[in-house]
Amino acid sequence: MAARAQPLFTPSSPTPKFGPRTGSLTIKRNGDEALHKTETPALLAATSRGIVPHLSRDHVQRTRVIRHIQLPFESFIDRNPPVPTLVDGPHPLHTFLGYSADSHILTMTLRDPSDGRKMPPNGNDFVAAHCTRGVRKVTASSWNAFVEKCKPDIVVALSDTPFTLPPHSQKRLTKSIERSIAWITSLLKAPATAHGDTAHWHSRHVFLHLAGGINPEARAEFAERLTDPVDHKDADALAPYNTLDEGISGYVFDLLPLRAALAVESRKPIDEGDLAGGLVRVSDRHRSSPESSLRLAELLQCSLQVLPEEKLRIVNSPVSPHEVLRLIRDVGVDLLDSFWAQRAADMGIALDFRFPVPDNLEPTGTACAPPRKRVNGKSDLGHNLFDSIYVHDHIRLASAFLDGLTADKFEHNHPVCDCEACSPRAPSSRVLHSAVDVHAWQDPSCPTSPSALQPPVTRSYVHHLLHTHEMSAHALLAMHNVTVFSAFLDGIRATITRGPEEFSREVKRFEEAYDEELVLWREAEVMWLQVERARGKGRLAREKEKQVESTIGTAVDL
Repeated sequence: MAARAQPLFTPSSPTPKFGPRTGSLTIKRNGDEALHKTETPALLAATSRGIVPHLSRDHVQRTRVIRHIQLPFESFIDRNPPVPTLVDGPHPLHTFLGYSADSHILTMTLRDPSDGRKMPPNGNDFVAAHCTRGVRKVTASSWNAFVEKCKPDIVVALSDTPFTLPPHSQKRLTKSIERSIAWITSLLKAPATAHGDTAHWHSRHVFLHLAGGINPEARAEFAERLTDPVDHKDADALAPYNTLDEGISGYVFDLLPLRAALAVESRKPIDEGDLAGGLVRVSDRHRSSPESSLRLAELLQCSLQVLPEEKLRIVNSPVSPHEVLRLIRDVGVDLLDSFWAQRAADMGIALDFRFPVPDNLEPTGTACAPPRKRVNGKSDLGHNLFDSIYVHDHIRLASAFLDGLTADKFEHNHPVCDCEACSPRAPSSRVLHSAVDVHAWQDPSCPTSPSALQPPVTRSYVHHLLHTHEMSAHALLAMHNVTVFSAFLDGIRATITRGPEEFSREVKRFEEAYDEELVLWREAEVMWLQVERARGKGRLAREKEKQVESTIGTAVDL
């Protein structure tokens, strides 16, 4: 017998089928009295091999905005059985990956939604997944077994999303729908983990990719199949569900394959260019626009038209905050993948933007330069800290936010960035290796009281770290960028409470204020790749010569 799906999402107020909305996501684990509640729209952190890129366990614990974490399981299937399935206990994934069961909600999916590489076609009984040892076939029964062993908080059912070259024929879309229906049926039939000899099942939160590609009729047909009465032969195994949708807790939309297919349909295929031996991802070449956002919103609406609005909606791989705002305005989404913001940290970009847009983008009361304005009069969304203009910029990372130490010194109504780069705090204890360390710890001139606010990390310091290939540069930027993205979502929630008309006006102001062409990203990618390729190559004299000849600066002055 299938386990009854528990409601996860509660709207703050009655909302229409489509449009901006707020609510709360509440998860109660089996045998756990604590409720894990998150206000939506909220952030869903992306991972690689289960780890938030660049961040240690301590970094993740200190970055309080990271609560919902997505785990692509394909990176673990290079071993048979996958290593996470060998861990026992009530929370195997939390234990294995070092996440806190009290603080973090883990979503387990097979494929990485930000990986747009071409893949072999799926079969009738398997999905092609990519790991470090190449492509592996994952069957529905294998996936069900992985889920049973790993016990994630949320599991995303297998879906037949084509990652072969578009366009896809009507026959291929029909196969996609049939396979996806069969696989979600298989997962809902599978019992949750049994305890001992008793038939005690705990409820499972199952999410589903809504299939159909860029064909509106196919998307509508797939949604209708979910609301049709279950087949008679499956009725007993699926009880107490009368429809498949009753067993589903939320819906997932992967924008990456949709965006690629739309580009081919419009005869403007995305030029992937040189992917630099894997350093650059296909998704890095994707850009948003009002036209593409409108088409995506129409496709999402086709899927959701016949489905209940009180279920959670997840969007993976948005490529700009502009796209996020339009999808929230035109569709209504609740969890948003932060891969875009995390990827900016890889490229040395420190995000620096706010929503709603302040009346004056120029900082007041502080000598902190705002992002550069482009020829179209719009501001960048951040700073490319690989650029040599930041060599002597000894100020905090973002002009749109105060750092914790500055904010603590005077009264203000300016938002504060609480990340460990902008508002670092002294540790509560230190490892003292010698008498010298003891003296330093006891030095009254050093503010070493536990949790005391420290000066912020500066742009010039991160610039130095980037050019010396220090891993801490990307760790600082990753913590900062996810915090800025979370503050962006905080602003969205606050604005939605003032009504949809006010939210639409603020979206328009944001589009007029910030550059959507992401010129900064193209510049940062060039500099990032040039520095990466210089890693460990050549003598110091050659590096100094290159620095003199170029403004990029692939070495530091010594």
